[in-house]
Amino acid sequence: MQGGGTVVVTEHGKRLRKDVVTVEAASIVPESRVEESSIEKMPPQKLSVAPMMDYTDVHYRQLARLMSKNTWLYTEMVVDKTILYNTNRDKFLWFPPEQHPISCQLGGSDPETLAEATKYVAEYGYDEINLNCGCPSDRVAGAGCFGAAMMLQPELVAACCSAMARESKGIPITVKCRIGVDDQDSYKFLHRFVQIVSKESPVTHFIIHARKCLLKGLNPHQNRTIPPLKYEWLLALKRDFPHLQFSLNGGVLTLDETVAALQFPCPNETDGIHGVMIGRAAYSNPWRVLGGADVDVWGEPSNPCKNRKDLLYEYASYADGMIGKWCRKEDGFKSPNVRVLTKPLLGMFTGEPRGKKWRAAVDTALKTDESVTEILDKTLHVLPEDILLKGPGKVPTAVDTKIPGLLAMPLPDLEKTAETNS
Repeated sequence: MQGGGTVVVTEHGKRLRKDVVTVEAASIVPESRVEESSIEKMPPQKLSVAPMMDYTDVHYRQLARLMSKNTWLYTEMVVDKTILYNTNRDKFLWFPPEQHPISCQLGGSDPETLAEATKYVAEYGYDEINLNCGCPSDRVAGAGCFGAAMMLQPELVAACCSAMARESKGIPITVKCRIGVDDQDSYKFLHRFVQIVSKESPVTHFIIHARKCLLKGLNPHQNRTIPPLKYEWLLALKRDFPHLQFSLNGGVLTLDETVAALQFPCPNETDGIHGVMIGRAAYSNPWRVLGGADVDVWGEPSNPCKNRKDLLYEYASYADGMIGKWCRKEDGFKSPNVRVLTKPLLGMFTGEPRGKKWRAAVDTALKTDESVTEILDKTLHVLPEDILLKGPGKVPTAVDTKIPGLLAMPLPDLEKTAETNS
C-alpha cells in the first residue's frame, strides 16, 4: 500500500503533478484488508453478478450489496501486471468489508506473474479469486493472449491456476470460460478443457458462459448475443463431472429466470447447477435483478431494502464519503468524483414512468452539485412517489414456464473415457 505523497499513478498510467493531495492509505483500509477470508461462512453462490470491465467497480458493488446481502459480487477484471506495477493497489483491490461475499477476477497468462498478483489479492481478504478465460474483447484476447484465448491452452490454464492457488492463502481459485472458441466449438473440446484444468489444478468450480466466442469477426457485444446458447452443454458437464461445480452465465436476465435455471434437473444428480451469474442486466436494471434476490433465491424472510428511495439515500451516504478518496488536486479535481459515484444509479428506474426524465435531471444536476445527496434531493421529485416507495416483487416460477423446451434438449453424447489429448 501507498502511504500518500506528491506523485501518484492514475488508473490510466499518467503521473499527476505535485499539487496532488493523496489520501493516507490507513484511512481507507477496511477490516477485509487484514482479516482472513472466511469462505465457510459465505452463502452458496446461487446468484452472482458477472465481472464487467468499466461497470462492476467498487461503487456499483456497494449499491448491489445494499440490495442483496447474499449475492456474490465480482470485481472488474484486474490484469495481473496492473497489480504488480501500479503503486496505488488500493484503487484496484480495496473494498468495504460489507461487500463480502466477493470474488476478484484476474487476467493474465503467465503462471508466475499471476501467482505474484495473487499474493496481493489475498492480502485484501477476497473470498474467491477467479481466472478470466472467457472475455472476447480485443483489449484482452489480443494483448498478452489471455481471456477466452486461454481456452485453447488448457494445460497453461491449469498451470496458472495451480500457481495462483500456491499463493492464495487458501482462497479458492475458480475459472470463468466459454463453451468454445472460434472453430474449436465441440462439446468434446469443452469436456477436454474442464477435464485437464480440474485434474491438473485445484479448481473445482467453473462459471460457464453458455456461448462460444469468435475472437475475430464479432465485437464483445455481438459475442454476448449472436452465438447460440447451449445450456444443455452445462448439464452434460454436470453429468460427466458430478464432483465439480458449474454455474451458468449467459441469457439469464431476471430473478424468475434465475430461479428457473436453478431448478435445472441434472442427470444422475439430486442437486442442480451450482449457481447463476447475471451480467449486463444486473447493471442496467439493478433493482429488478437484485432488489428481491435474498427472498426469491435464498429464501430469506425479507430483503435488505424495502424501497428505492431508502436505497438511494443509503448509497448516497457511502458515495459522499468516497468523493476524492483516491486523490485531490488544488484545482478542484477529485477522484472519484460525483459523476463517477452517480453512474451506478442511472439504471435504477429503467422502464419506469418518468425514468428518462429523472436521468436527464440527474445529468443537469451533475454540472453544479457537489454530492450525490444533493443530486437526489434536487431530482427525485421528478419520479412518482409510488414508484420510489414500491418494494421488490416475489417472482419464483417453474423451469418450462420461463425457458420452454429446455427439458427436451438432448444432451451431447461423450464417453467418459474420451481421449483427453485428441
